[in-house]
Amino acid sequence: MDDQYTPIISEEERLARRAARAAARREKQRAYRIRQLRQALPVGAICIVLIGALSAWAVNHHREEKKQNETLPIAASTLPPAPPVLSEKPEPKVFQLNRTASTAVIGEDLPSKHAIVIDVQTGNVLAEKSADTVISPASMTKILTLLVAAENLTEADLDKPFTMTREITDYSYVNGCSVVGLMVDETVPVRELLYGTILSSGADAALGLAQYVAGSHEAFVKMMNEKLKELGASESAHFTNCVGIYDQEHQCTVQDIALILRAAMENELCRKVLDARTYETIPTSDHPDGQVLSNWFLRRIEDKDTGDIDVIGAKTGYVSQSGSCAASCGEDSQGNRFICVTADGYSSWCAIYDHVTLYNRYCNAAPAESSTDLPVDPPAVSAST
Repeated sequence: MDDQYTPIISEEERLARRAARAAARREKQRAYRIRQLRQALPVGAICIVLIGALSAWAVNHHREEKKQNETLPIAASTLPPAPPVLSEKPEPKVFQLNRTASTAVIGEDLPSKHAIVIDVQTGNVLAEKSADTVISPASMTKILTLLVAAENLTEADLDKPFTMTREITDYSYVNGCSVVGLMVDETVPVRELLYGTILSSGADAALGLAQYVAGSHEAFVKMMNEKLKELGASESAHFTNCVGIYDQEHQCTVQDIALILRAAMENELCRKVLDARTYETIPTSDHPDGQVLSNWFLRRIEDKDTGDIDVIGAKTGYVSQSGSCAASCGEDSQGNRFICVTADGYSSWCAIYDHVTLYNRYCNAAPAESSTDLPVDPPAVSAST
């Protein structure tokens, strides 16, 4: 299906639109900085006075301290300093989501049955629709796969080789998963497994990461569930695989996915992978020309009118039990980030247009009109996309 996608506008028009949006963002940033500067001028004057006073106090304090030290006995002044007290490792900070009086209830005019929109800066839930209902997350699962892998890989690991096994390819085939298409005994850098997991939604790449990081799929899934607890996910959140294959015990809510995506976007490596439109792999004996991997959600939404919002990261999913799903992160011209997650849409295009609607309706100061003329394409037949 994706290979037959035809852009609805020319490449020149696409570039012109992106340039116009970029110019508008720069102008808004300039106006915002001017306002900040004007507001900061009185504060700046006060700060200068305070700094001067503090500097004078510090000089006098240093002189008094020096005089006192000179009167101490030599034996006391030559004693070695006491060893520093080691503090305990702080507990990971849980990102709190806040429902406020302003949290909107999304109506039935949004086709997806589950949705949530959050403001990353404040943790406020801007809008929701059955956000606490348990769903099968499908391949949105792979956002957590990416995050757990990235947090356990070093820079040196990224260029190390991984050789695909028959166990992995058989697992992917038997479960009807979407794949990158890696062959048995094909060797690729670990870095390519990260991109293959997200852009191609490749089960083979995700399982390769699990094997490389934890030694086995089962051990890696245990790490994933530990990460869910660390992130403050709901009690119902529990994963049984790193791919997103349907399982009655493999479940969470769209709110949980929002927490996972927020954490992933805080990780530099994850953010780079989630924001990639395409990625070209290195040639191998099985793929002598390499492969071009594509994030079709990002490529399809970039020519839609999302107002002041640029979508800077996304992952889709599909299983028949939860329809077409998507999780994306958008950023406005002032650097504010928002996260949208939807589930149980009737097609992949439905998910895209639902995110366009949510960004315009809840994240833009001046909402742009969003089209309701949705192209319809049937959902993929694979167990996990």
